[in-house]
Amino acid sequence: MVVAEVGVKVSRLESIVEQIGEAVLATTETIERLAERVDTLSSQVEEQGKQLQQQGYQILALCDAVQTLAETQDDSLQKLTQLTQSLERLMAMIEEPSE
Repeated sequence: MVVAEVGVKVSRLESIVEQIGEAVLATTETIERLAERVDTLSSQVEEQGKQLQQQGYQILALCDAVQTLAETQDDSLQKLTQLTQSLERLMAMIEEPSE
């Protein structure tokens, strides 16, 4: 009878150890899948970071281009103002009665 009880306890213990082993394997597989997902997300975040950096450079280049355009427009406006003044003086000289 004692041998039978020991056999039942050993059988239960084996069953528990087997369940623990299965749980450990399942947990390990889950952790591996999670690690793969984290790696994928990390790669995506890194790529998005590179894209954002590139867009930042493009925005800076665009700002420089707009500033250059504004400066060029200002220079053109000053030259046009000078030309207009010269033409007005010329017209005034032409319109003056000759003496």
